[in-house]
Amino acid sequence: MKFLDQAKIYIRSGDGGAGCVSFRREKFIEFGGPDGGDGGRGGDVIAECADGLNTLIDFRYQQHFKAKTGMHGMGKNRAGGKGADVVLKVPVGTQVFEEDGETLVADLAKVGERVTLARGGNGGFGNAHFTTSTNRAPRRANPGQPGEERTLILRLKLIADSGLIGLPNAGKSTFLAAVSAAKPKIADYPFTTLHPGLGVVSIDGRDFVLADIPGLIEGAHEGAGLGDRFLGHIERCRVLLHLVDATGENAGADYRTVRRELAAYGAGLPEKKEIVALSKIDAVDGETLKKQRERLRRAMRAHGPVVEAGAKRAGPLELSAVSGQGMKEALRALADAVYAGRVAAAAEQAPADEWAP
Repeated sequence: MKFLDQAKIYIRSGDGGAGCVSFRREKFIEFGGPDGGDGGRGGDVIAECADGLNTLIDFRYQQHFKAKTGMHGMGKNRAGGKGADVVLKVPVGTQVFEEDGETLVADLAKVGERVTLARGGNGGFGNAHFTTSTNRAPRRANPGQPGEERTLILRLKLIADSGLIGLPNAGKSTFLAAVSAAKPKIADYPFTTLHPGLGVVSIDGRDFVLADIPGLIEGAHEGAGLGDRFLGHIERCRVLLHLVDATGENAGADYRTVRRELAAYGAGLPEKKEIVALSKIDAVDGETLKKQRERLRRAMRAHGPVVEAGAKRAGPLELSAVSGQGMKEALRALADAVYAGRVAAAAEQAPADEWAP
């Protein structure tokens, strides 16, 4: 399935049904009077967060959604039926914006969550509604109200506890494949992931979701390479694992490049908790590894505090997804940060104890 994380749609709710002008005319019944029913309400356009979806690809092939018009009123005081609703199934983490792309309409982050995007028009009154003591036979009825129409933008931000960031070919996909059942594309030639991937990681009985974000390059915030369009998928992450390639020319420069792009993107990413790790340490000798470690440590000091890699060590972690060296230590650091964030979030959402004498 092709990954699509943004779509533009046009929606229109249903018009209300018209009221009916009718009079009761039956044999042997005197003074029948008006009996025109009211029109039915138009259908709504609703967005629903559904399980099992991870892309907005369905909205590439259909962009227009229109709810049904309410049924018109009928004689014998019969009201028209409500028009059928249109329910848009979207994946968890979908945000709905106005056409300007900045005004947030809804943020669907839980399975089963629903929001009405356009309400159907009310049905018109039939002539029975206008009967008064002085107007016993009204010959008027209201038309139904028109529905709403609007153009919206859907954006998907994956729900993940932690995210992998780094330059292309820093070993992010290899790391994800080694610690989860995800199967990202991996080959023995340099290339970059084109779409984000998710995997469930388990360590010491603790589970969390890890997201692999396509690599950044210098100038990504200006559109270079794949740009920074996929950084939105890690805005919800509690902690970031920043992988720096030990086989690169300068680990410190690589680290600073990614940090600059995060700062240019904003949205709270520069302030997120971060674990820094040198990857592919099995592919370099001891002397090169020592130089890269020192370069990376100096670059880290120039930025804000990061999550400590270990209680007894300062500086970056060192790992190899191929040999498995340092992998458990990195996963435990991620799990500690994720679960600490969950505890803090639960404490903030817990209702305050009411004061009692």
